[in-house]
Amino acid sequence: MEEATIVVIVGAGPSGLATAACLASKSIPYIILESEDCCASLWKKHSYDRLSLHLAKSFCSLPHKPHKYSTSIFMSKHDFCSYLDSYVKHFNIKPHYFRFVEVAFFDRNEKIWKVEAKNVLSGEREVYVAEFLVVATGENAQAFIPKIPGIGSFGGEMIHSSKYKNGRKYEGKSVLVVGSGNSGMEISHDLSDFRAKPSIVVRSPFHVLSKQMVYVGMLMLIFIKMKYVDSLISLPAKFFYGDLHKYGIQRPKIGPFLLKATSGKTPVIDGGSIKKIRSKKIKVVSTIKNINGNNVEFEDGTQDKFDAIILATGYKSVATIWFKDYEYVFNSEGMPKNEYPNHWKGENRVYCIGMSGRGIAGISSDAILVTDDIHKILDASKKATGAMSSLKLK
Repeated sequence: MEEATIVVIVGAGPSGLATAACLASKSIPYIILESEDCCASLWKKHSYDRLSLHLAKSFCSLPHKPHKYSTSIFMSKHDFCSYLDSYVKHFNIKPHYFRFVEVAFFDRNEKIWKVEAKNVLSGEREVYVAEFLVVATGENAQAFIPKIPGIGSFGGEMIHSSKYKNGRKYEGKSVLVVGSGNSGMEISHDLSDFRAKPSIVVRSPFHVLSKQMVYVGMLMLIFIKMKYVDSLISLPAKFFYGDLHKYGIQRPKIGPFLLKATSGKTPVIDGGSIKKIRSKKIKVVSTIKNINGNNVEFEDGTQDKFDAIILATGYKSVATIWFKDYEYVFNSEGMPKNEYPNHWKGENRVYCIGMSGRGIAGISSDAILVTDDIHKILDASKKATGAMSSLKLK
């Protein structure tokens, strides 16, 4: 089977949905391919129960559909997923589900993109042909499992955070959480709420801010230079959280917003985990040196036994696996080869969405830029064709 269209979008997460809506707004035909049985599967299937958006709703809407006034400022996972479902319905987005993309390449002779996908339900191989290709699989396509000495010898349960739902089954158990980003901190908090005994690995310095601090800071950034916003937001953060050095947490020398802009490292948005660390309900441990059975040895010389390990170690792009001509837009790590803000556009009419490290707002911006560029190219082509026809008539 072969099907032709103007744009093929790979991925029906927020990035793919935003692109589809923008293309529809300009009446540009597209097909969206998704390997799962639903849109936004990462949010719906592979996130923990207590997850909520860390940024205010004003920074978390997709193009052409702001959140309702009645929606809470900081949305729960459930509310955001409901928003995405309403988004799909509102823009009549109909992804081709159960389509596992096996290869995508640029046909240099015909100057078109060909995407080969397996229909998981029927087992049939399908080919999609398009003038433009949009890679919307995002930065979080596959769980990242770090290389830790002895990790294969661990005798207890070990899962990635994408498989964690809540701490109910871990009551009374010693659980090591690897990763001190927002997911690691929130999972540690959740484990403690279910009366588990969590320890969290902290390897490097990070900022701790509240949701309200981040919200105020982002509003300030609209009018004030980043260095001043960092100074203004760091003051209440230091006052509220104090010196966390004695608990094993160090604050970076660079301010929170500048650190995010230059390195992509997000501050920890505290939802109560710091209070639990202070009360020793969550234990902070150093970098893992070695794992031997259920015994874990740390770089500072301490060691402890654990019943379970949860790897809150993030995700990675897998675009280079199926995307044969990835070098048109990606580097060898599957991330944009062009620096922000030109990251979204590649060669030969290929684009990527949601890989700027700037959350939902970055996705929305990417989708608008990509659609405008496609529309501009199509419009120029249409005018050129019209001009040629006019010349022939003369």
